[in-house]
Amino acid sequence: MSKPFIDVAAGLILRPDGSLLLGQRPEGKPWSGWWELPGGKIEQGESVLQALTRELNEELGITVTEATPWVTYTHEYPKNIVRLAFCRVTGWEGEPQGLEDQSLAWVNPRQPTLDVGPLLPATLPPLRWIRLPERYLITSINTYERLPAYLDTLSQAVQNGIELVQFREPGSDMTAEQLREAFAQVLQCCRQYGARCLVNSAHPENWWAEADGVHFRAADALSRYTAATTSALTDSPADTPRQTKEGDVAADVIASSPRLTGVSAHTKEELHAALALDADFVVIGHVLDTPSHPDEPGIGWARFAQLAREAGLPAFAIGGQSPATLTEAQRHGAHGIAGIRYLAG
Repeated sequence: MSKPFIDVAAGLILRPDGSLLLGQRPEGKPWSGWWELPGGKIEQGESVLQALTRELNEELGITVTEATPWVTYTHEYPKNIVRLAFCRVTGWEGEPQGLEDQSLAWVNPRQPTLDVGPLLPATLPPLRWIRLPERYLITSINTYERLPAYLDTLSQAVQNGIELVQFREPGSDMTAEQLREAFAQVLQCCRQYGARCLVNSAHPENWWAEADGVHFRAADALSRYTAATTSALTDSPADTPRQTKEGDVAADVIASSPRLTGVSAHTKEELHAALALDADFVVIGHVLDTPSHPDEPGIGWARFAQLAREAGLPAFAIGGQSPATLTEAQRHGAHGIAGIRYLAG
């Protein structure tokens, strides 16, 4: 017998200081005593944001004024399958109250261990994902002569808030030795100021272990995950159930790998490949027209939003992005923005 399938809207209610609201499931409900993100079932005819607004009003007594879609994630429990449409809530009226006799707690999601627990299994992935920074810088050094000036600018960028950098120089004019030195110096700069540096899969694989992770080009991701396997999966990666059984995890601990995996994706097959590679995030685009692709129009925000909904992972928008586009990107479901500009706002 197939398991019941439930669509749920869930809110990451975030204060300006980054603290996040969790609620404890009350007695009499399945998984009572476990902590989760507030939200509830999407009723027929409701959009995700409509359902979220209603649920948070009924459950917490607040009126949502600012919310954006984020990640859609399908989780298989022992008795049912739940497709959760996670949204970030950054504006509301009223003070949250436990109107359904549930306890509430504001927590710091960046801490490895929370003050409450255990966490409902489907709550663990978004609490890991929310740690990702909203800006992802991609290097653009191009020539060895530019390296000193670029390092000065990079130093300022990471000191001003850039936490994630990708070393990507496959089309540069540098020799192999110069390219190796550039990578080492970019990595050193990032480490000095606490930023993480991923290396693009275009570069030698023996570099990958030195960096804080790897970012796969779409073709490289697909080559590690065959089309035959991809075609056997669900139409949308976000609909691919991921399983956790009660007791399988220390659910009050947010496991966070020191290494990250990113994947560039433009199609459903590439999104499936990202999921199979256990990626932490995807980069989708290019969204807007850019000088680097003069003969290729951008996919636009509507297509980006569709792919972001299907990704099942946090998605960065790339192509024509700058601090001025961050709000627009997040309104269309982006976790953040990526590009060669210094996005230190």
